[in-house]
Amino acid sequence: MSFNLVNTRNIGIMAHIDAGKTTTTERILYYTGINYKIGEVHEGTATMDWMVQEQERGITITSAATTTFWNVDDSKYKINIIDTPGHVDFTVEVERSLRILDGAIAVFCAVGGVEPQSETVWHQANRYNVPRLAFVNKMDRSGADFIGVVQQIEEKLGAKPLIMQLPIGEEDSFTGVIDLIEEKAYVWHDDDESLGVNYEVTDVPEDMKDEVLAYREKLIETVIEGDDQMLEMFFEDRTKISIQEFKNLLRKSVVNGKYVPVLCGSAFKNKGVQLLLNAVCDYLPSPLDVDAITGHHPKTDELVVRHPDAKGPLAAMCFKIAANTFVGKLAYLRIYSGEIKTGQMIYNVRSGKKERVTRIFQMHSNKQTQIESIEAGDICAIVGLKEVITGDTLCDENKPVIFDKMQFPEPVISIAVEAQYQADLEKLVQALAKLAEEDPTFTIRYDEVSGQTLVSGMGELHLEIIIDRLVREFGLKINQGKPQVNYKEEFLDNIRHNYIFKKQTGGKGRFADITVNIGTVNDRDVTGLVFTNSITGGKLPKEYITAVEKGFREAMMNGPIGGYPVHSMKVELVDGSYHNVDSDPLAFQIAAGMCFSEASKKLKSTILEPVMKLEIVTPEEYLGDISADLNRRRATIEGMDQKGLHRVLKAKVPMSEQFGYVTALRTISSGRAMFSMEFSHYERVPADVLEELVNSRKFIF
Repeated sequence: MSFNLVNTRNIGIMAHIDAGKTTTTERILYYTGINYKIGEVHEGTATMDWMVQEQERGITITSAATTTFWNVDDSKYKINIIDTPGHVDFTVEVERSLRILDGAIAVFCAVGGVEPQSETVWHQANRYNVPRLAFVNKMDRSGADFIGVVQQIEEKLGAKPLIMQLPIGEEDSFTGVIDLIEEKAYVWHDDDESLGVNYEVTDVPEDMKDEVLAYREKLIETVIEGDDQMLEMFFEDRTKISIQEFKNLLRKSVVNGKYVPVLCGSAFKNKGVQLLLNAVCDYLPSPLDVDAITGHHPKTDELVVRHPDAKGPLAAMCFKIAANTFVGKLAYLRIYSGEIKTGQMIYNVRSGKKERVTRIFQMHSNKQTQIESIEAGDICAIVGLKEVITGDTLCDENKPVIFDKMQFPEPVISIAVEAQYQADLEKLVQALAKLAEEDPTFTIRYDEVSGQTLVSGMGELHLEIIIDRLVREFGLKINQGKPQVNYKEEFLDNIRHNYIFKKQTGGKGRFADITVNIGTVNDRDVTGLVFTNSITGGKLPKEYITAVEKGFREAMMNGPIGGYPVHSMKVELVDGSYHNVDSDPLAFQIAAGMCFSEASKKLKSTILEPVMKLEIVTPEEYLGDISADLNRRRATIEGMDQKGLHRVLKAKVPMSEQFGYVTALRTISSGRAMFSMEFSHYERVPADVLEELVNSRKFIF
């Protein structure tokens, strides 16, 4: 088992939209023998883009997992790959994949370089300390600049890139790469019928020898200076250091996150992918190289460590739920410790229940291969767990552990939906629940003011895909409203408020008395309820205090101005009393809700709106018109850069002003400008917008 783990790689492929992630993955599957035919994104035949919506639009929407094998120097490696989306609306797929992966390949476009979503996924990988390789793709395209992209990785991402290869030619003349460690040239021929399987290994071309020597010396010196023993050997007699010793030292630096090896190629033209696979095996960590995962004991809260050992107690995390037409609910798991066998009962820490594993699958995109067991360090999908949700820890009941939950961004846009036919109401509720279970950034809320069902997501495209899936997968006919921004409310001051809840009926009455300080949280980064209990001496039982907190948490979903959720709120419970007979937790929960309702009307409040980070790449001649249009949209322009012949404009703009922006930008720039947008932060709305929102609190079909 330990031998297998040494040669196991759990990796993700991440990048900005259109950098070539899925194309790179398709080539990997072809060269490793999993696919006998190369799938193409533009033809809608990519294996990893299996959803109808992905094939039609040529984008990745949901992360797909697959397992493949690759041989390097007579060693066989098992590689579990997750291909993630590049579009910001589906950032949750990247987040949850990085949470459970050991390493990643960051793909960059040789022309676009470090683009906005490249930065987002890079910082996500930093958060989870995921070691990575960089692959500069599309070297055959006009405007390709390998060294320029490496500089951007250093400047924009704050990384330490190591140039491992140099391209032979650029743009149309790109024919292969030079491996700097081995000083060999790898050349692919365009007329090669083998689709890149065959390539020629030759000596370095004469006209590149000086350049190769300079970059090779820089690579060797950078890596060796981090190890005193190797540095000493280097100065004594550098010929004593073997290539394998150097690779081992480099591997250690990559696993520690110190350096990022940079390779290049053209996945679409079948060049450079085999060397990328070699680098994955040589430099990215196995489950044994990564630190043992730490969690907490669910009852005592003490620290618990789980090592990647098949004989240890079971510890696994569910990172994704998918509904499958044929096998039912699939739970994707990363096994950190122990083993799962078919028919085994496993314990879910969150629900406190045990459920039976009926089947275990090794995944290949949307297809499955059934296996009997799965061990530590591996990734699989299992059937039989009905109550599991994304982020759940599954473990041995006698040796429980709970891992830190995944953090997901909040949805920023909503639409109202309803079934066209009364008979489909129940079907719609079930379909929405299934989709919400799969996607933690998709939420459903019933709006009491308008009486409508509101679905919320990360952007217009996200909700468009959801509606499309309701129609195609679930056979529903849907009426949908106009997109609405997910506004929030915020208190501007503080108040002390007492509320006594009394209810006397024929039988047992209800009584609860609470006094609280309620108001604003000064830190904008804090969201939700900040609850503190300042009652001492057991004046209120613990379960009543918990009920008060729960009551306020539920109540803040409907703010006093327009019924929008309260962004953040501080509640300090300072006093209270109870009745021996008439008090119970429900009475205190109701009292908290009523207290919030009364106090919030006395507090000064305002509305917050989501503000988006916008980056536009445009030819110079349209810059003036685009800037003027952004000013009309209440945007704050933060800077302009030059990228080749184009200008890059960066701005912050309210979400409410950006609906349909793709059409507006196409019109202004004759279709020549491109933009990317992601959530930045919440900000108070101006007075005129506040007045308008208060006066028009309704959703329209």
